Amino acid sequence: MILAHEYPFSMMEHVVFNKFMKAVSPFYKKINRQTVKEDCMSTYTIEKRKLKSLLKGPGRISITTDLWKSGQKIQYMVVTGHFIDSDWVLQKRVLNFCNVPPPHTGVIIADALSKCFIDWGIENKVSSMTVDNASYNDVCIRRLREDFSLRKRLSIGGKIFHVRCCAHILNLLVQDGLGQLGGVIDVVREGIKYLNNSESRLIEFAKIKKQLQLPSRKLILDCPTRWNSTYLMLASGLEFKDVFPRYADIDPGFHYVPTDFEWMKVEEVCKFLGIFHEITDMISGSEYPTSNIFLVELYRIKELLNEKALDPFEHIRAMAGSMSAKFDKYWGESNVLLSLGAILDPRYKMFLINHAFPVIYGEDAAPRFMAEIRDILYELFNEYVDCHVVSHSEQQRQVVKKRQNEGSTSSSKKQKMTAPTVLTGKEKFHMHVSEIDRAPPEKSDLDVYLEESRYACDAKANLDVLGWWKGERLRFPILSRMAADILSVPVTTVASESTFSAGGRVIDD
Repeated sequence: MILAHEYPFSMMEHVVFNKFMKAVSPFYKKINRQTVKEDCMSTYTIEKRKLKSLLKGPGRISITTDLWKSGQKIQYMVVTGHFIDSDWVLQKRVLNFCNVPPPHTGVIIADALSKCFIDWGIENKVSSMTVDNASYNDVCIRRLREDFSLRKRLSIGGKIFHVRCCAHILNLLVQDGLGQLGGVIDVVREGIKYLNNSESRLIEFAKIKKQLQLPSRKLILDCPTRWNSTYLMLASGLEFKDVFPRYADIDPGFHYVPTDFEWMKVEEVCKFLGIFHEITDMISGSEYPTSNIFLVELYRIKELLNEKALDPFEHIRAMAGSMSAKFDKYWGESNVLLSLGAILDPRYKMFLINHAFPVIYGEDAAPRFMAEIRDILYELFNEYVDCHVVSHSEQQRQVVKKRQNEGSTSSSKKQKMTAPTVLTGKEKFHMHVSEIDRAPPEKSDLDVYLEESRYACDAKANLDVLGWWKGERLRFPILSRMAADILSVPVTTVASESTFSAGGRVIDD
């Protein structure tokens, strides 16, 4: 109960609490705070040991990290590990939540992360780091990349090590778009603020809503640093646009009535933000893979921006132009992780790459990027092939060594010479099969996977991509291992409820 509800240890010494426990059970004996603290730390140690064992699984581990600020302005760093377990379930575990004293430089953060990795025994298993665009993160990633490279622990030269938080980039796009509107947002915001400042005003506003038979939902006032709240504010205002002029007729102090043209602007903005809101919510999930689903949404965004760049309304063209510039800044070059994730989704394979790249990168640059992604795909797969061969060889050596040790022990007990160790028929067959496994097949897992037709399903259906790979792991033993590591990489650093904040995350007291 103490751990689940985060109660203070001193609660065990509260008079009323002890009376309650005595009423529940006459056999209850008072426990002091020190005993409870020791029990909690013991529980923590046991759970940490279990998690360490889980982290020793065969797959790689992806890391997300961010800084959070408490009400006392103290900075904390949260470190979360993401991986696919032996049952092909996506796991997310908070590995550390620690105070990081200023200055919050990239070097200090990198050192704190390195200590965390060593503490959990995963310093040789980290595959990627998903972070936002803060300048200190660039320094941090560069330092960690150099450290991992020296120990030769990065796949394909670290091409997928640094993952920029896609939700953060989407937020920058939307904020740039909103900046092109200015006045109309201020009019709606000030109008709602005026109404919310008086209960009597809200009552009169509600009466008009009822007369017009409009929904009884409330007006929403936004927080300027949270773009989704601005979207919700504009959407709620648009829903009650007919109420604003009628309320102005009965309240001479209400001067916040947008014109029909301004409401038209609001309607277009809501269409824009509605799509971004949907996509951001989708990629912020933590219970399912996200590295495989964002490329198709990136294609959707680029196509929308291209379409709106030719819109008949100037303000829409301005929004699209500003957002396109930000899009090209962050996604103007091929994103390796998003592409690999899409390829390893059986619904897409190379088909999505061939379809989306000309729209995202242009007809001229697309062929170069497609060839680049294909080369990286095979480069990564060949690394997994090499690891597979080494693993099989090591397993075989262990079998032989175990058999020899058993023979040696038996000889020692009998204290006499015995015949050389003879492998059983099953062990000989296993050695034969292992030799076959090590021999390069005519076609690799990857060749077969790409040549087969894509998994056909309804466009609106949600495929359990991890379940699909779990079912195909015997057909694609090497490729399935690679897929697990790529699909475990999250494309955002934040949970859905805090995704939309442009400011720093805050820990509630």
